[in-house]
Amino acid sequence: MTTTDVQIRWGDMDAMAHVNNAVYVTYLECGRDAFFAEMAPAVDWMQFVLRKVEVDFVSQLTDRDGFARVEVELEGVGTTSLRTRERILAGSDGRVAVEASAVIVHLDETKLRSAPLPDALRATFAALL
Repeated sequence: MTTTDVQIRWGDMDAMAHVNNAVYVTYLECGRDAFFAEMAPAVDWMQFVLRKVEVDFVSQLTDRDGFARVEVELEGVGTTSLRTRERILAGSDGRVAVEASAVIVHLDETKLRSAPLPDALRATFAALL
């Protein structure tokens, strides 16, 4: 699992002074970027696309929370994809703000469709399970 802290900015707020729901997806992206960079730094992540994100909003974040702590861990490895489990915690008190999951697919750029994960990469990620 990796943990990434993302500063909550004034521009992240909605009219109700809460972090806008769309911004949580950006926070999750920051966490996934850090996770994959740490777990497989030599991989060209430009060959991967986000296929699915599922978000369960548990509690709100505001600027008083200071930062969002994003936790990402590998949940599964498929033939063409990786699945992650993700959480966003409030920096102020550690409460869960979001529970999420994502599917990231390896892309064959010439055909613009999914392609099998390279064997070495699949082995690297399977070892994390």
